Amino acid sequence: MYTQLLKSFNRLHPRAWDFIQLLRLERPIGIYLLMWPTLWALWIAGDGTPSVKNVVIFVLGVILMRSAGCAINDFADRGIDGDVSRTKGRPIVTGRIKAKEALITFAVLVGISFCLVLQTNIQTIYWAFLAVGLAALYPFTKRYTYYPQVALGAAYSCSILLAFSAEKGSVPHEVWLIYIANLLWTIAYDTYYAMSDREDDLKIGVKSTAVLFGDADRFIILTLQASALFCLLLTGSKFELGGYFHLGLLGAAACFVWEFIHTRKRDAESSLRAFLHNHWAGFCIFLGIVAHYGFAA
Repeated sequence: MYTQLLKSFNRLHPRAWDFIQLLRLERPIGIYLLMWPTLWALWIAGDGTPSVKNVVIFVLGVILMRSAGCAINDFADRGIDGDVSRTKGRPIVTGRIKAKEALITFAVLVGISFCLVLQTNIQTIYWAFLAVGLAALYPFTKRYTYYPQVALGAAYSCSILLAFSAEKGSVPHEVWLIYIANLLWTIAYDTYYAMSDREDDLKIGVKSTAVLFGDADRFIILTLQASALFCLLLTGSKFELGGYFHLGLLGAAACFVWEFIHTRKRDAESSLRAFLHNHWAGFCIFLGIVAHYGFAA
């Protein structure tokens, strides 16, 4: 139903669906995975009652910046996406969108996002420059390093710093525990994502943690996820988050165990499904945070 709704935009403009695909709006999983940690940070920074203004700013900002990231990613990968089964139908590869148009789209979306950040405070604006720089750098790292997932995690986790800065006017040292937790979690789930493309990536020489980890991939992913949960446990101690938060972490742990078991064959389909499943882990953690402030106070 959601996809059909998006396709209806073609009635407004014949190329609307091409740009929807460029921005991956028909596949909102990336929005969810960026949204949940941002909301974790907003709720903790706001002691359970973040300002409505900041919630609106950051929800819109997440949608815009994830879309901008997809545009710059497809621009960077325009020479290799055609050799990967999963991406060979993307609009730049097929010529439905020109590379220049993707760059302009990226710039426009970043510009709109920056206008949103201008509604916060000067420190948040400074953090925003770091976030944009990392988001623009990430797509190019897979050519030179086996750690593009680390670059993605660093970029995605900047939303946590921005959220705290906007809500509290500062970024306490304890916030870096949430940053590290999300960094580790992002590396883990994006490795599952990279596992679904690994055979093609090996043929064309694209680097990723999935290629680097090899046969140890699932065990390393589980270790990363466990480390992320440990960092969040420490976060709970620092911010005095109680039993409901711990139940949320338990729900996330159950998701991670399911993913580990489900990917025992290490095939592309189960790896992609495990990646998508991480949305529920992020949701469990957010639900635990909301419940803590809503019921334990």
